[in-house]
Amino acid sequence: MNASASKRFDRGSGRDGEWDAPVFVISVAAELAQMHPQTLRQYDRLGLVVPKRQAGKHRRYSQRDIDRLRRVQELSSEGVSLEGIRRMIGLEKRVETLMERVAELEQDVERWRGRAEGVAIAAQRIFAAGASGEVAITRTGRDTDRLQQRTMQAWAQFQLMPPED
Repeated sequence: MNASASKRFDRGSGRDGEWDAPVFVISVAAELAQMHPQTLRQYDRLGLVVPKRQAGKHRRYSQRDIDRLRRVQELSSEGVSLEGIRRMIGLEKRVETLMERVAELEQDVERWRGRAEGVAIAAQRIFAAGASGEVAITRTGRDTDRLQQRTMQAWAQFQLMPPED
């Protein structure tokens, strides 16, 4: 695989769709993971790393699968049994799922917090009326000063008007 192809699957690019895209046949995946293809088949049977299946039941591995294969190999070389690795992978997948759910819930909280702020702002509206009958909706009563100024200006103009006969 050339350098430009490996960049396509860079985690930092933020393109998880490509990271999870099942593109590698078993021989390429085995080469990338530095394993024998038969080892990949065994890991598939044991449920350690289960690739996607294409038409004709051909295995296709993603970059994420390659990373998991490397992780299995690393743990195995450290003396962890395949059953232990299977359990660890299951727990890691569960943590990943829970983290995604937490992110969704955090977005929900932010959305609800925004709605609550909107309700709180709406609840703080104050209606004020000037001497001329002018009505203003204010947010927290601070706009009433402006209304009073306009009312005073209108009153001053009224007082300057000549009396009606």
